[in-house]
Amino acid sequence: MADKNDKVKQNVSGKYYIDNTCVPCNDCLEEAPMLLKYTDDESKVYFHKQPSNPEEEIAAKKAMEICPVEAIGNDGE
Repeated sequence: MADKNDKVKQNVSGKYYIDNTCVPCNDCLEEAPMLLKYTDDESKVYFHKQPSNPEEEIAAKKAMEICPVEAIGNDGE
């Protein structure tokens, strides 16, 4: 389960985030390319945009569900 106290620093503020257990497997990027990006060194993925419509919300939830290391979280804030 993702740890909101260990977020990748590039995440924008909002309820969805990726923590530092991320292993950039690319699965989440395929689900939510409009919300996620690689860090400059491509060692992690982060939310560069929070969902702003129902389609993006579904994409964020799907990305969270398929993450093999459970690095994507939703703290509801």
